[in-house]
Amino acid sequence: MRGRGWLRGVGVGPGDPELVTVKAARLISDAEVIAYHSARHGRSVARAVAAPYLRDGQIEEALVYPVTTETTRHPGGYQGAIDEFYEDCARRLAAHLDAGRDVVVLCEGDPFFYGSYMHMHKRLAHRYPTEVVPGVTSVSAASAVLGRPLVEREETLTVLPGTLPPDTLAARMADPGSLAVLKLGRTFPAVRDALARAGRLDEAWYVERATSDRQRIAPLADVDPTEVPYFSLALIPSRAGASFPTPTPASGEAVSHGAGQGETKRCEPGPVPAGHVRHGEGEWRGAAPGSGERAGQGDAARGEVAVVGLGPAGRAWLTPEAQDVLARADDLVGYGPYLDRVPPNPRQRRHPSDNRVEAERAAHALELARAGSRVAVVSSGDPGVFAMAAAVLEVACEPRFAEVPVRVVPGLTAAQAVAARAGAPLGHDYCVLSLSDRLKPWDVIAARLTAAARADLVIAIYNPASRARRWQVEAARDLLLEHRAPDTPVVVGRDVGGPAENVHVTTLNKLDVNGIDMRCLLLIGSSMTRHTTRTSGPTVYTPRRYPAE
Repeated sequence: MRGRGWLRGVGVGPGDPELVTVKAARLISDAEVIAYHSARHGRSVARAVAAPYLRDGQIEEALVYPVTTETTRHPGGYQGAIDEFYEDCARRLAAHLDAGRDVVVLCEGDPFFYGSYMHMHKRLAHRYPTEVVPGVTSVSAASAVLGRPLVEREETLTVLPGTLPPDTLAARMADPGSLAVLKLGRTFPAVRDALARAGRLDEAWYVERATSDRQRIAPLADVDPTEVPYFSLALIPSRAGASFPTPTPASGEAVSHGAGQGETKRCEPGPVPAGHVRHGEGEWRGAAPGSGERAGQGDAARGEVAVVGLGPAGRAWLTPEAQDVLARADDLVGYGPYLDRVPPNPRQRRHPSDNRVEAERAAHALELARAGSRVAVVSSGDPGVFAMAAAVLEVACEPRFAEVPVRVVPGLTAAQAVAARAGAPLGHDYCVLSLSDRLKPWDVIAARLTAAARADLVIAIYNPASRARRWQVEAARDLLLEHRAPDTPVVVGRDVGGPAENVHVTTLNKLDVNGIDMRCLLLIGSSMTRHTTRTSGPTVYTPRRYPAE
């Protein structure tokens, strides 16, 4: 094992970052690679708890569950899909460990108590130096916030998963002693019914998100089943502790921890995500693979190309699906400045290229996938809007790439981002045009602008001008003025979402073409588009109603 990185499964406790152990905090801060599980939405409770102990420059590996227990197109069914997922996660972490990088896998609660980490441990611990750091469990946390001991003297504690069959739950709940039932969420009605059948419903307490700022405590019999998230459990504490005071927080309230400790505040529970079920502390399992997703058949057959939309700028506008695809990729292909927006991961190979070699870039990505690599081709905004999806699919239709799977992962468009900054200028019918005449003649552009203007459509204009192409935006303005009123609102958005963001509103006759370049997007209003000033600033919107003739 000499020269290999350490694998560490680190429990981060039930939710309060102050309950992370000193050792866990040190290892999290020191690690070169931080891995964590999440559902398809991309949010990780474990990462959120560990956030105060992370540092800049760490490599993050998001391990996103691909399936539910309900439906999957995987040929091996649910178990085949989840086993393949764990094998893939282990492969990704092994690449870092083989390179000598220490990897910390974060896990809510304790890694070996219904924890997500154990699946990595089973696959990697025999190959690498490994350490497991225990954490405060959800059961211990629930007992603490309830203010009632779990067990005393010769009492016993039974821990059950709520996913057991109802008859099994009821039979085991009938045994005397303390009881904790985990994995609630959608299992809550069956758990409550089992407690009633066992004659123990009146003893049971409901504890939600213990120790977090969204904590809620209530008698279990009073809880609405539609408001039960996964991070909750049923608890019957020690009968010897029955003389302890009843917990102060009523149903729907939470005790705030940390700053302002002891203050009680209202806390609304979150619903169980539709189509999701949780398995253990830290295991999220999300929706079934979407259309076009391909189940791998071993390393030799897992190659594919995913054309990924990065959105206009920044992680905040990157979809969870796009984050997942980027995290799983072996190779990243794209225009250099767009690749620079993806955080570096030494496990991955990056292939930057010039912006004018789209066909060559597409062929390179397809060749990599044909050799068995999972390739992400990145595009700004949405890859299907004046971007790489069409270029990749065009090359993919060549016979040599007939067997290479290609899928498109959508992204937020620049038009949507600029429109949102201004208000709702795209509130009615609109069209999208590019002023670039590099791939189509100006006569075609002019004809389409004229048609859109005559049809009274709001027009989103991409690629309005570049260093070598200056006259087109002025020509477009003059052409539109033949069909639109001079005071037609125009939104000019530049670098929206980026550090140099600027959005301003002008009119068509006052549109200054000198400051417009390839980083700008123009929204030309219709006859119905309105520009008004509110207390929050200038607002542009196009009403959804259109006057009848």
